[in-house]
Amino acid sequence: DKTVSLRKDLSEMHEWITQAEEEYLERDFEYKTPDELQKAVEELKRAKEEALQKEVKVKLITDSVNNFIAKAPPAAHEALKKELDVLITSYQQLCSRLNGKWKTLEEVWACWRELLSYLDAENKWLNEIELKLKATENVQGGAEEISESLDSLERLMRHPEDNRNQIRELAQTLTDGGILDELINEKLEKFNSRWEELQQEAVRRQKSLEQSIQSAQETDKTLRLIQESLAVIDKQLTAYTADRVDAAQVPQEAQ
Repeated sequence: DKTVSLRKDLSEMHEWITQAEEEYLERDFEYKTPDELQKAVEELKRAKEEALQKEVKVKLITDSVNNFIAKAPPAAHEALKKELDVLITSYQQLCSRLNGKWKTLEEVWACWRELLSYLDAENKWLNEIELKLKATENVQGGAEEISESLDSLERLMRHPEDNRNQIRELAQTLTDGGILDELINEKLEKFNSRWEELQQEAVRRQKSLEQSIQSAQETDKTLRLIQESLAVIDKQLTAYTADRVDAAQVPQEAQ
């Protein structure tokens, strides 16, 4: 009987839709690791593609029902037509929901990758600060050399806040959804702790270098005054020697 065969096809398709809904839309997903999140994205992509492939089956059932209705007595029309309409609506909703959830998880995955990218960039900058602080730990030389070290440190510290703001926003977006929250909080705590520590150390080093510059400038000034004084004395002594003046005849400091 054609009606029985059509109803069997409709029933099998309904069962597949129900199973897909239970498997991919009604099941609670937990994303505690990046692997779990990536796996969920891949699973939903496969489910979405599988659902789209079922479009051929739905079209064949639709054509079969419509052909049957066109030839069958009116009494057989209404029930089959109603079942077909329910199937088409359920199928379209399934495709839409699977596609929507897949896109959402794709965005979440992209958000996670972007967060990692910003963290990597900022950690590289913190590595540079660490190296710079080591390089300026015991700066040798006069005021000019120390000043150059201070300038290079200050240039490095003039780092825009944009990346750090992006890290905060991306992390907030993910953890608000309960996605990778433990891992993200751990990464952020480590990053923020390191950031604060190096910032404080850089401020201390800047003050230390400024004091060193001041001390070096005072030392340079003292040495310059001594050199000027020695030059005057040398000039006087040279003049006394040239005039063959006896030491007893000149002022005490010249003696």
